[in-house]
Amino acid sequence: MRSKDRKPVKKVHLTNFHIAGFGYWEGCEAFEQLKIGTQLDLVREDDNPFDPYAVAIYFGDYKLGFIPRGNNHDISKYLDMGLENIYDVRITRITPDVHPEQQVEVIVNIKNQN
Repeated sequence: MRSKDRKPVKKVHLTNFHIAGFGYWEGCEAFEQLKIGTQLDLVREDDNPFDPYAVAIYFGDYKLGFIPRGNNHDISKYLDMGLENIYDVRITRITPDVHPEQQVEVIVNIKNQN
């Protein structure tokens, strides 16, 4: 099948990770409300003194933590360009019995803009 004959995909997997700093921010306050499939928001923190590529993860008004450093470089560039709507960010796993840094796993997909 030729590529022009294929239907475009709705989204493409970019990365997945555990939320960094989950136990230090408001993750514990929001934990009971979080479910697999919950949509999350990314907010660029270009003034973060610890990481010039910092991207915070929010659930409503709750700051859950950050994208880990090894995963945030490219995402931060696109957020800097104002392209926050290209991302679909959702919870893929919740494991309450482990260390807070490993409790919530997130997937980031790039959405088809057509």
